[in-house]
Amino acid sequence: MSVEYRFLEPLDVLFLRGNKLFGDPGSHGEALIPPWPSVAAGAIRSRMLAEDRIDGQPIDLAAFAKSEVEHPTLGTPAVPGSFRVTAFQLARRLADGRVEALYQMPADLVVSESANGVATIRTLTPIALTPSPLPTGAGLQSSAPLPLLPVLAESERSKPTAGYWLTQAGWAKYLAGASPQSNDLVKSSALWQIDPRVGVGLDTDTRRAADGRLFTVQAVAMQAGIGFLAAVSGAMPPAAGSVRLGGDGRAAAIQRADPTLPVADYAALAQARRCRLVLSTPGVFPLGWLPTGFSQQADGSYRFDLHGVKARLVCAAVPRAEVVSGWDLARKEPKPAQRAAPTGSVYWLDDVEATPESLRKLAEQGLWSDACEDAARRAEGFNRLWLAA
Repeated sequence: MSVEYRFLEPLDVLFLRGNKLFGDPGSHGEALIPPWPSVAAGAIRSRMLAEDRIDGQPIDLAAFAKSEVEHPTLGTPAVPGSFRVTAFQLARRLADGRVEALYQMPADLVVSESANGVATIRTLTPIALTPSPLPTGAGLQSSAPLPLLPVLAESERSKPTAGYWLTQAGWAKYLAGASPQSNDLVKSSALWQIDPRVGVGLDTDTRRAADGRLFTVQAVAMQAGIGFLAAVSGAMPPAAGSVRLGGDGRAAAIQRADPTLPVADYAALAQARRCRLVLSTPGVFPLGWLPTGFSQQADGSYRFDLHGVKARLVCAAVPRAEVVSGWDLARKEPKPAQRAAPTGSVYWLDDVEATPESLRKLAEQGLWSDACEDAARRAEGFNRLWLAA
């Protein structure tokens, strides 16, 4: 499958809004970093619609919004075409011009800082908790339905530290089953700063500022050379110029990129018959925390069967669910709010029955069935995954 990479570098502060309402007196609108992949999908598709031609004529945007005009690769809002965002993540441009991807910490890695500020990475390990001869109701109890629990073994109590990202070198170690080191980490403060902005509510009748309607929102000011790397399949996105990115349509430069991204050794995974499945974008699944392709068996176990890959689910590390939504420009209304498994959720698979080719197909197709549960969300880049040793 041919994939085109584009580096989106902000030229202004960005308003990367989540799904929480704001605007009431004293309310606070938080920035969502990283934003949903639909942010990149909307920016790139809007630029394509603005500059592409059909039969030599500009595209009638109003007719396209009503699904009366079909774009060769975007399709229509009602029936999306071949365009798909297959990856979306933070990235930075290096001194030699190359683009390096930066990766959100997966749920099975825990970062903590010592008293002198040195960061340490530790790994959650799937462990079977053997029942002990304790009275009924005593001991460790859990609602987890899987045979193994992800456990962090430590000799001293410590508090996890947020705000770290993995470099591309650290991510390559993770995919190979090794533990990244402290020099593989980048702090958020080196990538962006939060710039609070004050907003004023408007009176819709008088079209003037409403009394007592001050609120604040977070603008994101990216450091020089920091942006986003988007991968697109099934279409040719613009290779130069600018796009409107995030809330208020702030400008971002779009440039062709040719990164060398690390991938798992699919032959080794197929031979080992075990692997980790890691969400690279939020997962919108009918079964909530359980990705598409999994089903519960009569014996209570969970089996996976999708795109030629079969396996048994033995453990999972899934952070608290988030909610994805957005604004539908075609219909001029909010998109449905949907609960999603967060990026970085990890699922341990055993008894894997797959070939290297089927594992590669799974990584390329994402966690969507052949019938596809939601073509619009698939085009926007949700339900994408990595495979790791």
